Amino acid sequence: MAQSQHIDKVLAKQSSQQVANNRLRLKASVDAVRWLTFQNCPLRGNDESIDSINRGNFIEMVKLLASYNEDVKNVVLENAPQNAQYIALSIIQKEILHVIARKVLCVIREEISDAKFCILVDESRDESKREQMAIVFRYVDKVGIVQECFFDLVHVPDTSALTLKNEISSIFFST
Repeated sequence: MAQSQHIDKVLAKQSSQQVANNRLRLKASVDAVRWLTFQNCPLRGNDESIDSINRGNFIEMVKLLASYNEDVKNVVLENAPQNAQYIALSIIQKEILHVIARKVLCVIREEISDAKFCILVDESRDESKREQMAIVFRYVDKVGIVQECFFDLVHVPDTSALTLKNEISSIFFST
């Protein structure tokens, strides 16, 4: 019985250490994405392979954070488990960006509150010839200054009025 309790304690300690490591690794990733986003910097690089001299802004920022903190260094990049590095663009970075975007939208909503506002919509083609629609809010803030806030950029199948209206409706009802 004593052996079983000892194993349970060891497993619980390992589990809590893994949770702490995962949180620290995620915090480093969130901090890197947040800083790069607010500085309007791209996250990705041309060559993010291990042998690359410059692996892109996101990975280089995580390396910088690790260079200042030994605890971070011990849990990120090559020191992280292969399945939990939190550096894949298609997964973790986009999720972090999505959370940041939601917070920004909440601030915009709170600032507009019950005030009158208008929606500016512009459509165009991007470089890959895909149709896209940009949405901007214009409103008067609490101190009487006209504000314009970019809200979203959406790829649309076409730029007919009905398609744009449906996309706008789906954006506002999903946020």
